[in-house]
Amino acid sequence: MNRTKEVLEEKGIKQVWLADKLGKSFNTVNAYAQNRTQPSLEVLYEIAEILKVEARELLQPNKI
Repeated sequence: MNRTKEVLEEKGIKQVWLADKLGKSFNTVNAYAQNRTQPSLEVLYEIAEILKVEARELLQPNKI
């Protein structure tokens, strides 16, 4: 699970903007934000760089 949606909301950034910066479709970024699909580690790090956060801030810890 990832926290892409929450981080975007915290920063006041739209998914459309992130999609443009990543060179991916809005549907792809929306799928990440809704946790329907997970970005690869490479893309996760790219998202973190674009949003100026640590990659671990985009991850939710597993609930045990």
